[in-house]
Amino acid sequence: MGAQSLDQDFMRYWMRLSVVEKESLYQVAKHYVELKDDTAPISIEQYNAEIEEAMKSMDAGEFYSHEQVKEMSKGWLNGK
Repeated sequence: MGAQSLDQDFMRYWMRLSVVEKESLYQVAKHYVELKDDTAPISIEQYNAEIEEAMKSMDAGEFYSHEQVKEMSKGWLNGK
């Protein structure tokens, strides 16, 4: 199905929806596009720079041990 045909078909269905249904679908589409924009691929240079920064933080002692994370996670399900 081509883009123009898909657009026309979508509009036929869109016109049959109530305002509440349109608002709901609009929010889903908006969220989907924003999420897609937020997860755009990064360059290999940016990826390597982020890894380098993380390694520097770890070398500086800026990390949590496995035991610390287990203790921290105990409150996550309770909203703490």
